[in-house]
Amino acid sequence: MTAETSPTGPAGPRDVRTGLNAATLSNGVVGFLFAATGPVALVFAAAAKGGLGEADISAWLFGGFLINGIVSIAFTLAYRQPLVLLWTIPGTVLVGQALTHLSLAEVVGAYVATGVLLFGLGLTGIVGRIMQTIPMPVVMGMVAGVFLQFGLDWIAAFGEAFWIALSMTAVFFLLTAMPAVARVVPPMIAALLVGILAAYLTDAIVPVVEPFSFALPRLVAPAFTWAAVAELVVPLAITVLAAQNAQGFAILTSAGHAPPLNRVTMACGVASLLTAPFGTVSTCLTGPVSAILVANNVRERHYISAVVLGCLAVVFGLSAPLLARLSLAAPRALIASLAGLAMLKILQVSFAAAFKGPYAFGALISFLVTVAGVPILNIGAPFWGLLFGYAAARVFDDPA
Repeated sequence: MTAETSPTGPAGPRDVRTGLNAATLSNGVVGFLFAATGPVALVFAAAAKGGLGEADISAWLFGGFLINGIVSIAFTLAYRQPLVLLWTIPGTVLVGQALTHLSLAEVVGAYVATGVLLFGLGLTGIVGRIMQTIPMPVVMGMVAGVFLQFGLDWIAAFGEAFWIALSMTAVFFLLTAMPAVARVVPPMIAALLVGILAAYLTDAIVPVVEPFSFALPRLVAPAFTWAAVAELVVPLAITVLAAQNAQGFAILTSAGHAPPLNRVTMACGVASLLTAPFGTVSTCLTGPVSAILVANNVRERHYISAVVLGCLAVVFGLSAPLLARLSLAAPRALIASLAGLAMLKILQVSFAAAFKGPYAFGALISFLVTVAGVPILNIGAPFWGLLFGYAAARVFDDPA
């Protein structure tokens, strides 16, 4: 077994209190808002396609946020790195399609099998060895391809809700240009508040009248069928490892961290087993959220933002029925602008890391295949971007 230990030792409550400031709080809040909006909307879409009821959706969000939030806090403190584990976004799309002809119990059985597979792969150390063979520019080309859409959505938000996008962008760049002020008033938090105000003034917020409530999770016993296992286990494992974890590993590495590849894979397996009975799709290391957590902050304090996000996730999981509706009440342009502005720095870093050095052609192929977004064999484009980019790099690029 190849399992990595923390070189600095675990962090404690005192370390968190010392490192908590406006910047770390801001990144944690913004990262949580991203996780609690777009991905939640995908859950609702998948549930609608599969005919799931409100109790099933509440249970899904309970497991996805509360259990994964607790695991994320523990893992983050143990390694002093922003290791946030949530559910796989492309896996959600796969499950939505599967629920049209498989029962929820069969899908839960596939989750359990996927969790066992992920834990086994991490236990053997094979994941770390595979990731070390893929040139980093190829991985960053895939990351740039995934995150490009966030930048495009930010620009598109000007056409959808001009005043919301304009006010958020203006405040963000104004504060970013004044570092002394930005240390007191984080640009992302200011952009969020201005965006909410603009959305309110333009009547873009959908009113929510639901009373406050705590989640009442309904457990689902797994049913193991060859049809569900054959359709979902391998694609889900690939989306976790290649489409999601690879993003997170690349982002954290480019930010100066050394994420424990095998331990993260094992943790994804364990968390997947814990969340499976709630109907929550398999757990992965976050990609876009990780990018937000490491943006514009001191590397040694990135993990503080992850702890903030984990705590908010736990609260969200407990009150899933109400907060899911609140998150979906925000106009799409506000979320698109917030995510796009948060991704600008990591998008710049991704392009710089991908297209310089000896593997630029492989990185280009990885980028183009990922941007095209064409799934093959029900497996998302990021995986194929890595695969084809790796092949191109080995055949056409000269590492010398």
